[in-house]
Amino acid sequence: MADKTVRYAPDFKRQMVGLVQAGRSPASLSKEFGPSAWTIALWVKQSARDVGKGDGGLTSAEREELTRLRRENKRLKEEREILSKAAAWFATESGPSKRSSGS
Repeated sequence: MADKTVRYAPDFKRQMVGLVQAGRSPASLSKEFGPSAWTIALWVKQSARDVGKGDGGLTSAEREELTRLRRENKRLKEEREILSKAAAWFATESGPSKRSSGS
């Protein structure tokens, strides 16, 4: 059986967080709207982080920046590897240089 990942719209997530903050329980919202109570609780925790409250985890902006930086770091490592291989290839292709000392 294939594992299906359901993506919820940001507006929907904000509405669920708002309802929890208004006093509804994640379990009751889960029964009514579909996402698990655990998922709704994660949204509430992330929302608290984003406004400067919470457990000190990464905010959404920090998480996005970290993802972007990791992607850029991977690309730069690949480019460096390509350049290193190209330099080695050109060094062997041109052969050893024979310079005279000019005696």
